Amino acid sequence: MAERYLITRDSAVEGAAVPELIKLKQERNKKLGEEKAEASKAKDAKIAEERSKLEQRTAEYEKEYSSTQAELVKLRREAKVAGNFFVEPEAKLLFVVRIVGIIKISPKPRKVLQLLRLKQLHNGVFLKVNKPILNMLKLVQPYVTYGYPSLKTVRELVYKRGYGKVNKQRIPLSSNEIISDVLGKDGIHGMEDMVHELYTAGPKFKQVSNFLWPFKLSAPKGGFICKRHGFCEQRGGDWGNREELINDLISRMN
Repeated sequence: MAERYLITRDSAVEGAAVPELIKLKQERNKKLGEEKAEASKAKDAKIAEERSKLEQRTAEYEKEYSSTQAELVKLRREAKVAGNFFVEPEAKLLFVVRIVGIIKISPKPRKVLQLLRLKQLHNGVFLKVNKPILNMLKLVQPYVTYGYPSLKTVRELVYKRGYGKVNKQRIPLSSNEIISDVLGKDGIHGMEDMVHELYTAGPKFKQVSNFLWPFKLSAPKGGFICKRHGFCEQRGGDWGNREELINDLISRMN
């Protein structure tokens, strides 16, 4: 298929008469070759510029993450010195993993799992913490486990298990160009932009979350404890809210 679009180089024998059609063809090919070279040069320059900007933004993101953590440490110490309690900030991001298959699930929870894009066992998705999402999770609690992922967990999931939805197909995120082509209009041009938008639950969270295909995780190393019982029950189990302990489960499934 690609051979149809190749620019051929027709050379005439020295001293021989060249037909008019061949001359026209040579001129056309020469013009097309110059246009192609210019377009390639412009594309390379654009990629280099975007890469440079992405590096700058990544450095800004790292600075933002470290300053946020430093501020939290400072507030905790001040509260401890003053003899007060420090209330941790509410989480903005959830990671939800489906831990039960399709057998003997009633229609309503099945529909909610479908709306959350958790259609297969061990599928995982990022969700914002808000009232509608928490109400939906109440309906499917016995079939999922969820918690608040750390920055390290978000980054590892996106880099290792991240696949994009391009023309309704599951495409591996092998280069930033794939991301830029789909999410460039939203100002997202690379993996670190996506990680930042997900972790901070930014204004373009919906677009990034919809672009990412639901994560297909492996069965956890060491297995589950007991899927029939909740994580917060006295005897121990798996379904329900794990809060920060979701990071340990994801590390065993990633």
